Amino acid sequence: MAFNNIVELLKKIADVLLVWLVLFYMLKSIRKNVKMVLLFKGILIVILLKVISYTFGLVTIDFLLDYIMEWGPLAIIVIFQPEIRNVLEQLGRSQLLGRHKTLTVDEREKMVYEIAGALDYFRKQSIGALIVLERDNSLSDYIEKSKKIYADISTDLLVSIFFPNNPLHDGGVIIQGDKITSAGAVFPTSDSLKISKRLGTRHRAALGISEVSDCISIIASEETGRLSLAIDGELYYNLTLDEIKLRLLEELRPRKDVFVDTKEVEDEKEISE
Repeated sequence: MAFNNIVELLKKIADVLLVWLVLFYMLKSIRKNVKMVLLFKGILIVILLKVISYTFGLVTIDFLLDYIMEWGPLAIIVIFQPEIRNVLEQLGRSQLLGRHKTLTVDEREKMVYEIAGALDYFRKQSIGALIVLERDNSLSDYIEKSKKIYADISTDLLVSIFFPNNPLHDGGVIIQGDKITSAGAVFPTSDSLKISKRLGTRHRAALGISEVSDCISIIASEETGRLSLAIDGELYYNLTLDEIKLRLLEELRPRKDVFVDTKEVEDEKEISE
């Protein structure tokens, strides 16, 4: 009898954990989508008004809210179908077992060194570029629609891809692990109101892909030569080359590392000197 009680308890715990896991991933996806955040706020306001109308006996507003709550879910599905689809697609792209490839310290340093060399050239020559580093969320949908490369990362290759008049210049480069997977990739542009109107399509595309995945987007401005990063739906504008190198080394560190390896930290600092 005691064994059956333990089994039932474990089932209930597993049930609750699964519900919270689904809610966690949904809320994590929603917070990166401006329209879904506004929708979520609107639903909370309707619920709050319903509670107020019921508490104070506001018959008319309560009658109207009943209709809204009855037909609202159907209207939400129709109106926000693209946003709901994006959230579900993001859940489907999530790799539960982690990054496509976990890089060693030497591989991370080499990759950052090669990318930094290209960024330095872009900055000095005012060449526009967009480099996206895949992490846990797969970017296979965007890779399929771009030009496949599958080559080792090198400064010369990145410079040649984004060199003016190159057919792939206007698209983005996608990096998986320590390989350049594709070039000429097209990403969704962000609708965020927080981004300055002075920034162009390249910055909005970098922010847009960071809103729907956990990738790292690196931008070199063609107009100003300034370097920026977009991570988790946030744009870090006009960073120095050293700031970008340090941030990349930190973001590319395996997430399963709990304790800090002193030697690894020292090695990563050397690359910025």
